Amino acid sequence: MHRVTELRWDLLAVENADYHPYHSELSPHISNNIFPNWRRYKEYGGGGITDWGAHHFDIAQWGLGMDGSGPIQVIPPDGKEIQDLTYVYANGTTMSRSSKYEGIDVNGILFVGSKGKIMVNRSYYRTWPDNLISHTIRPDEIHLYKSENHYADFLDAVRARKKPICDVSIGYSSVVVCLMGNIAYELGRPLEYDQEKQIFVNDVAAIRLMGRPMRSEWHV
Repeated sequence: MHRVTELRWDLLAVENADYHPYHSELSPHISNNIFPNWRRYKEYGGGGITDWGAHHFDIAQWGLGMDGSGPIQVIPPDGKEIQDLTYVYANGTTMSRSSKYEGIDVNGILFVGSKGKIMVNRSYYRTWPDNLISHTIRPDEIHLYKSENHYADFLDAVRARKKPICDVSIGYSSVVVCLMGNIAYELGRPLEYDQEKQIFVNDVAAIRLMGRPMRSEWHV
């Protein structure tokens, strides 16, 4: 692991973020009512996949029981057999980034099981078959952490010294999924990822894209 870390940062040392003059599109004044488009630029954000994708992949990871972990492979679309960005988990489960599945317009997260499908968004959910929505979860079945108000949940967690519905490690693992996708898109080929060591496997080019050194005035 130590050798990999040295390799990673030696490679990253050739890159650095350029200074740019102020631009309102990147950091608009609050009174201008301009959407902060910094997230669309590679130097500052990762585009839609790290913007909305972070919300949706977070729910997908939660539903798959993968909070704090994630996929071990990412495959970019090739225009042939692989039509969508696809992730593979260690247990064989696959997840794809697509707007349509077997004729269904996907606007959120679509879970596909052996007995039906459930699509969820932040404001609604829908099931196939329709009567699946009326199923009552029994006391002996899996029940997820419930939060009616994330702000209140966070404050309650601070007072009780407990973890909120989505703590920092969960947020980290969700955004790793997004970044894996962006790197696979950029390199245009499948990538293997070691979830335990948190690094791409035997792929210098992918490791090089995992980050860049901070300027001298910034430290973590």
